[in-house]
Amino acid sequence: MIKRKKIESSILTSIGYDNESKTLEIEFKKNKQIRQYHNFPKDEWDEFVSTDSQGLYFLKYIKDKYDELRFAKSN
Repeated sequence: MIKRKKIESSILTSIGYDNESKTLEIEFKKNKQIRQYHNFPKDEWDEFVSTDSQGLYFLKYIKDKYDELRFAKSN
């Protein structure tokens, strides 16, 4: 798993990024599910991590736009 940092968001708990594999990893608040998004560009990660609302950014620019891998709930 990718190291994630906690964020203030109404729908997301934590986010992380691996430069080598270009993988974004997100933990969701509602179901504590973890999802990975592959081939996620570094410049888009930079925008995502620095935006005022990661939840809104996710819904507008990431959801349904990248291949997604879902994991079971985190502990």
